[in-house]
Amino acid sequence: MNSLAQDYPAILSGSHEAPCLSLYQPTHRQHPDNAQDPIRFRNLVKTMEDSLRQKYPKREIKPLLQPFEALAENRNFWNHTTDGLAVLSASGLFRVYRLNRPVAELVVVADSFHTKPLMRIAQSADRYQILALNRNAFKVYEGNRDALDELLPIEGVPQTAGELTGKDAEGREGAHRAYGPTGDAAWHGTDVKQDAADRDTEQFFRAVDQAVLQHCSQPSGMRLILAALPEHHHQFRAISSNPFLLKEALDFHPDTLSLDALRERAWQLVQPYYLERLAGLVEAFGAAAAKGQGADKLGEIAKAARAGRIATLLIEADRLIPGTIDAASGKIFSGDLDHPEVDDVLDDLGERVLRTGGEVVIVPAERMPTRSGAAAIYRF
Repeated sequence: MNSLAQDYPAILSGSHEAPCLSLYQPTHRQHPDNAQDPIRFRNLVKTMEDSLRQKYPKREIKPLLQPFEALAENRNFWNHTTDGLAVLSASGLFRVYRLNRPVAELVVVADSFHTKPLMRIAQSADRYQILALNRNAFKVYEGNRDALDELLPIEGVPQTAGELTGKDAEGREGAHRAYGPTGDAAWHGTDVKQDAADRDTEQFFRAVDQAVLQHCSQPSGMRLILAALPEHHHQFRAISSNPFLLKEALDFHPDTLSLDALRERAWQLVQPYYLERLAGLVEAFGAAAAKGQGADKLGEIAKAARAGRIATLLIEADRLIPGTIDAASGKIFSGDLDHPEVDDVLDDLGERVLRTGGEVVIVPAERMPTRSGAAAIYRF
């Protein structure tokens, strides 16, 4: 399975030989709901074929659809779906992403990928990670307001104290033993045993902190919530060097809650940060627009995007504006998404901004500061 974190935005917003095929579909985690998912997928592939037939000969269409047809027949894949699916394909490229957020059914055939749903998922504004920790093992979860999943074991990083520190159970027990002056009589004073146990825990926590920072926090840039028993919070924070670790925490081990209950508790901690960031962006747009350093008209935004002037682009989350953008003038022409050369204008604007190093933030409709579906803050 492909990694959205690794592919976004470089691969997805890069230039690819047309046609670029984008398919989005809500899926289900449990039987019997997921039994209909491959049927709906095949129907969407048929819609994609109908769009391709408007421009491409049959002999070219068959190899384009072959990877989709193979995926439709992959029974193991359809038995392990999550909340959504994205499949992107172009010459020499086929990417499949299981999504932990539902997406609307959509098929787009165009000269670039339709990536706005992935922008919304990949941006870190409402995403977070949870470090579930005790003295013997750890897990990492990743989620947003809608869903939470345990990350698969970090490649090359053991999850237990014995494996991560290089001490087996006997070695850790031996570290809890002290000897008298002659070296031939073992004693087990409570203080000595506790000191040794604390040293083992500290060594394990340091190893966890470095592994999570290197393999989870730095690559994703997401906020990290510590979930552990109260007695472990101070000890971990005392040694942690992770700048993504929130001061707020969950004072229990996640194994005591269902995944959905854990998501709700975590979102309560993250939501204020999310709302604060959106409010800051809306305020920044208002200030920039007042100085002539921002725009809400799509034509002006298109010209600024082509010139590489946009530092931050806000895009309305669930809005589609079918059309094309003239590369030279920035002029926007309306169109029909069923046509193999037409994409969502908002999606194309987002891709152009990403290619020039700008930031794209997908904003819920109720928090957008404009009615056009977009708001741009200029660099200059």
